Amino acid sequence: MPELSYLQGYPDHLQAQVQQLIQQQRLGEVLLQRYPQVHGCTTDKSLYQFTVELKNQYLRNTQPLSKVAYDSKIQVMKHALGLHTTISRVQGGKLKAKAEIRVATVFKNAPEPFLRMIVVHELAHLKEKDHNKAFYSLCCHMEPSYHQLEFDTRLYLTHLSLFGELYE
Repeated sequence: MPELSYLQGYPDHLQAQVQQLIQQQRLGEVLLQRYPQVHGCTTDKSLYQFTVELKNQYLRNTQPLSKVAYDSKIQVMKHALGLHTTISRVQGGKLKAKAEIRVATVFKNAPEPFLRMIVVHELAHLKEKDHNKAFYSLCCHMEPSYHQLEFDTRLYLTHLSLFGELYE
C-alpha cells in the first residue's frame, strides 16, 4: 500500500477509504466527478486579479499585495502549497513592507476550488500569522467549505504523486 503523505494528520478510517479508492483505481474518477474542470487562471496576471478580487471582498483593510505569482520552486512535497511573504525594503529614509503571495505551479492545471482554497489560506496570513483558531475561522469566513477543499486538495496531490496528471 502506498504511503499517504498528504493525509497523515487525518483519521485512520479516512485514510483507509482513500487506500481503497487507490486500490480500485477510482481516486481520479471521484475527483473528476466532484471537480470536472480546471480554472482559467494560467498566468501570473490572472492569478493576481483572482487574488485581489478575493482580498477586496473579505480583507479590504489589510496591506496591499505587491505581487501574486505561480512559483515553480515551491516544493509541494514539503507540504507547502503556497507562500505568503513580506519583503522589507528601504526606500528613501523609510522601511517599506510589501506582501507577496506565491502559489505552487502544480495548481496552474487544477480545479478552481483548489486554487481558491490556497489563495484564501495565504490571504488569511495577512491578518493572522499563525495557524490558530482565529486563522482557520478567517479561512472558513472567506471559503465556507475550506476544510473539505483542503482535504480534496490533498486527495488531488495524492493522485498526482501516484498516477500523474488528472486534467489534460
